[in-house]
Amino acid sequence: MADDTIFRGPPAAMVRNDAEENHRSVVAETKLGRGTILVLAAACGISVATIYFPQAITLLIASDLVVAPQSAATVVTAAQLGYALGLFLLVPLGDRLPHRPLVTTLLMLTAIALLVASQAPTLPILIGASAVAGLTTVVPQILLPMAAGLVGHERRGTVTATLLSGLLAGILLARTFGGTLGEHLGWRGPYVVAAALIVLLAVVLIGVIPKTVPTSSQRYPDLVAAAFTLFREEAELRRSCLYQALMFGGFTAAWTTLALLLGSPLYGLGGGAVGLVALVGAGSVFVTPMAGRMIDRSGSDVVNLLCFLGAVAAAGILSIGLFGGAIGLVALTVGMLILDVAVQCGQAANQARIFALRPDARSRLNTAYMTCAFLGGSMGSWIGVEVFDFWGWVGLCGLIVLVAVLSLIRHAVYAF
Repeated sequence: MADDTIFRGPPAAMVRNDAEENHRSVVAETKLGRGTILVLAAACGISVATIYFPQAITLLIASDLVVAPQSAATVVTAAQLGYALGLFLLVPLGDRLPHRPLVTTLLMLTAIALLVASQAPTLPILIGASAVAGLTTVVPQILLPMAAGLVGHERRGTVTATLLSGLLAGILLARTFGGTLGEHLGWRGPYVVAAALIVLLAVVLIGVIPKTVPTSSQRYPDLVAAAFTLFREEAELRRSCLYQALMFGGFTAAWTTLALLLGSPLYGLGGGAVGLVALVGAGSVFVTPMAGRMIDRSGSDVVNLLCFLGAVAAAGILSIGLFGGAIGLVALTVGMLILDVAVQCGQAANQARIFALRPDARSRLNTAYMTCAFLGGSMGSWIGVEVFDFWGWVGLCGLIVLVAVLSLIRHAVYAF
């Protein structure tokens, strides 16, 4: 079923909203040229990296704070839970407040939380600071709907995919950043450097983010409650939420446990190895814009189907990692690359679909969608560690297959 079938018989209010949106897009096109889009993509990557680089320094944290590696892994889970809470509580403000002051304020709060984390003397304090940093690191999910509203519908998939490419690069290179700096500066070093980069980003965005007019005058409680209302009313939103919660859960499970596998006796490698795998995987950022163009041409459902099948293939390749040695390391790198492509291209498809539903409520739609996605991601981190403890890497690969097959089943039910 083509995505545009959801627009049969639009209510008059939606027609008016589309007309207003088109007018805003024409006015804003000159403000959102290619250079600005690339800067916004970089901003997405730099800001989101703050909740992912700890995955590469889990073993360093465990050693320095004298805790088990599984306990140190809760730092990652806390950051993702904080992010999910920030999506729910803060992203709706993107419809209510001008974007420039909102984004820069959140970035400065993130920098403060990272500095606190860098000085944490105990694991509980580090976990708390990580949760706060995750809470305020929701800038990408404010920039994405903003950018989608500042371009015409014929460019929405491409622009969304470009920003998601930046976000993906940040997710992957964060592990290279964390692993490399962690090896040379200890686990506290990446937190200090990340805080400095976030402050610099805030200064740059003051001059880059165009002046925007809020699309809603609702009170804050009503904005937050709107996520529940939209989730209940929009079937396409619910479907997109399910797809990404499942796929992102498998994604975070794989990346959270990869450091444990590489640090095990089978490989005996440190955080630098995780960073190397992530560096190679960063090549997937070049695929996401192609997926965006496919979305614009063929619709989101085609891309979703390819992504689910790609995740199954990735799990099969990742299972070869059980052999260890050079063959296993190559398989892990290739498998994670394919999994990264599948998850991020699927996200581009899902967000292009939901941004087309209600132009006046894009931030609130994104709130519902990304909250579900990161709740799935947080559960994936936790479940992934538990599965790895009980069944090892083969169990983790089975978990990836499971979430992909569940997504395929739901996709088949929708299609037929």
